Amino acid sequence: MLKIENHNKTLKEFNFIDLFAGIGGFHYALESFGAKCVFASEIDEKASKVYELNHHIKPKGDITKIKEKEIPKHDILCGGFPCQAFSISGKQKGFEDTRGTLFFDIARIVDYHRPKILFLENVKNFVRHDNGNTLKTVIETLESLNYEVFYKVLNTSGFGLPQNRERIYIVGFNKNEFEDIKFSFPNPNLFSSLEEILESTPYNAKIIEREDISIYKEYKPTKNLFNEIDLPNKPIQIGKVNKGGQGERIYHPSGHAITLSAYGGGVGSKTGLYKINGVIRKLSPRECARIQGFPENFILPKSTTEAQKQFGNSVSINTLQFILKEISNTILHNDRKSRVRLTDSQEWIQEREGYSSKIQQLAN
Repeated sequence: MLKIENHNKTLKEFNFIDLFAGIGGFHYALESFGAKCVFASEIDEKASKVYELNHHIKPKGDITKIKEKEIPKHDILCGGFPCQAFSISGKQKGFEDTRGTLFFDIARIVDYHRPKILFLENVKNFVRHDNGNTLKTVIETLESLNYEVFYKVLNTSGFGLPQNRERIYIVGFNKNEFEDIKFSFPNPNLFSSLEEILESTPYNAKIIEREDISIYKEYKPTKNLFNEIDLPNKPIQIGKVNKGGQGERIYHPSGHAITLSAYGGGVGSKTGLYKINGVIRKLSPRECARIQGFPENFILPKSTTEAQKQFGNSVSINTLQFILKEISNTILHNDRKSRVRLTDSQEWIQEREGYSSKIQQLAN
């Protein structure tokens, strides 16, 4: 998680609601820029308890059962909503076409409250889901509600977190609030390695001891002209367990972790397997927290399995923060334009008033 200095907390005047909140990745990112959470919703009771423990807000339950008028007024709506197909009527009924999906609940809340900014996240395959119709429907629905929408698939690997995690991010600006919308997604291209975040001797990182472990590749890091190690910024497979299927591949810690997953099979399910100090093991919950950008004081679930599941379902905080910086730049750009327009208007009024005074004097 990036440290945002006080003078850069550009969202101090903004409130946000946290939908499909999980354990609060969006919460940390927005709060780091000064925004205040006024409402959260999470249907998973275990994740909800962890959210409350860390953020001191008790999330409401099933969003489909919460009326939009019961949700407080807010400036920013954020959430990582589930990927679901839509049953399109073909008559372009706007967000009514999304009824029966959880995105419909986002749409009805947006339609009622018209927040200034929308900030959404989903899996990479959302782009191709249902031959692209799912994403198309989401974009068209938000545009019909008068938002200018931007989207892009970004990989956590380039944002200083050692995890290969591709996700689509969707940002929307209310065109009634912003006239000159200049926004682009960030591309910091930062480098990192899994070794940087490893615990020395974690008690809750499962060690794998089997006879069918095969290490078939020796990885030797290369160095650049400055004698610095070239970080590959991607997972480096060096071996396998069993046949090397999902959850059975072994990786080198000089590279990145594979995508954390809430589910998945194999002996290395949820975190993947890594050869660390001569031992084949999974990642510990704290290591999972670190590669998602969660702070060191984050209170973990007591269950290792539950912790791994929750981090697999979560969002990469650093990536969100880089995007929020660009959102902030767009807000500041519009604020400057507004001040220029206001100044120009005031000068014009003063000129007209001065001109009118001269006319009055001549008339007298």
